[in-house]
Amino acid sequence: MATQITSRRVFRRTDDYTPGTPRVQLLTEALPALSPTSVLIQVHAVALNYRDANIANGGNPWPVTPHGIPCNDAAGEVIAKGKNAKSIAVGDRVAPIIDTENITGRDPTRSWLAADEDGVLADYIVFDECKVCKLPAHLDWVSASIIPCAGVTAWSSLLGFGMGTTVLIQGTGGVSMFTLKLARSAGMKVIMTSSSDKKLSKISAQFPDPPLLTVNYATHPEWHKEVIKLTDGVGVDLVVEVGGSNSLVKSMKCTRRGGTISQVGYLSKKDPAHMDEFFDVLIDRRIILRGINGGSKHDMDDLCAALTAVQMPLDDIIDSIEPFEKADEAIEYIWRGKQIGKLVLRI
Repeated sequence: MATQITSRRVFRRTDDYTPGTPRVQLLTEALPALSPTSVLIQVHAVALNYRDANIANGGNPWPVTPHGIPCNDAAGEVIAKGKNAKSIAVGDRVAPIIDTENITGRDPTRSWLAADEDGVLADYIVFDECKVCKLPAHLDWVSASIIPCAGVTAWSSLLGFGMGTTVLIQGTGGVSMFTLKLARSAGMKVIMTSSSDKKLSKISAQFPDPPLLTVNYATHPEWHKEVIKLTDGVGVDLVVEVGGSNSLVKSMKCTRRGGTISQVGYLSKKDPAHMDEFFDVLIDRRIILRGINGGSKHDMDDLCAALTAVQMPLDDIIDSIEPFEKADEAIEYIWRGKQIGKLVLRI
């Protein structure tokens, strides 16, 4: 069956940013050729990230491939492989890594799916075996699909921190919810921020033990002061920062002296006006500021091993599941920030 497959269904960006127009279009096109070391993957689920909606709406700060295939999170089954592929077998449950050049974490180049090269929003994809990871066997396709970007980003953001440390997690999106799961499992004290009391209440009810500490940054514009109060004046050990220039200085102000900020995103865009105190606070609080750009293949392998070891479920951080054909509506849903956790397209 696998060798007879010559075409695939695939979504490509329209690159039309006119309000009300589709951001992606469903096409049928020839299947990429299978090289001696590559594998053919039948995709069963694709998870969306904010970056997918941002790119589709023309907001990515880096150049992207015109009319490229969106999304970098896919989970599927290997149905064929090249004659020289040795590490992956037919039948394996796998996902490609999101930066196909980032194998060890020290690689000098990068190639991001859905930006520098085509992504994974298709029913069949082809990747070299060195660029895919085996997925935990206890997870279904939907849960497994959220690992490559949100999962590995959360894992990388928390590295070096564990039991007894305090982490501030911003927002309620996919990375934030995955970070919450991992932090709780590691015995960390968690503080979460959002502009929605409804979202914070829902998450608090979902993760009641121990009680979740929360701050609404919309009703508390000086939200960093609230975080300081929650840590008895000391500050948090770690901030998983997704806001960008609009929130970074305040994140620094609520980090303990010598603490760390994992800079994951830039949801608030880039505005230099909010960065006036940056160097003053950076030096005064001796902040370690580290950029998080997903993670390497080794990081993803480590995360999958950890998830398998503790048999961690991930279905409780899935916001919703939609059919593959509703990709355009799903991208709009993410763009409007309606989700709590992950939105997944099932094929």
